Amino acid sequence: MKYLIISLALISASCNWAKEKTKETVNKTGEVIGKAGSEFANGVSKGVEKTFENEVKLSEQLTKQGLQTGKMVINSTDSSTDNILTAYLIFNENIDREVTVKVFSPAGQEYGRAKQKIKGQKGEANYVDFVFDKRTNIDGKGTIQFE
Repeated sequence: MKYLIISLALISASCNWAKEKTKETVNKTGEVIGKAGSEFANGVSKGVEKTFENEVKLSEQLTKQGLQTGKMVINSTDSSTDNILTAYLIFNENIDREVTVKVFSPAGQEYGRAKQKIKGQKGEANYVDFVFDKRTNIDGKGTIQFE
């Protein structure tokens, strides 16, 4: 009976030790996976941002009228992919006019055009959406030209 009690005590202690070791291992594994997943997600998002590096050009007339561009973002609608250009526009002078934006492939071929009325006072800045035909898929490389 004495040996039985000692054996049960040893088994119980072994089980607790095994549980703790398993718990520690799982926690460390989870921590490593979480860190790797976070680094992977950051890498993917940086890769996507890098992919959308179009050259942006403003016509001489728009530059003289005080228009300047900031960040450009390419978005999608429910029924199409990458056909909306959201442009952060900076107004260094008062502007109230229609602007045409054209997109060109890396080879210089135009494949999209959109018009939008823009209005801003000197010192203001805001986002303006230029919605292209649903068949226009704005590529990550190429040129975006404001006229």
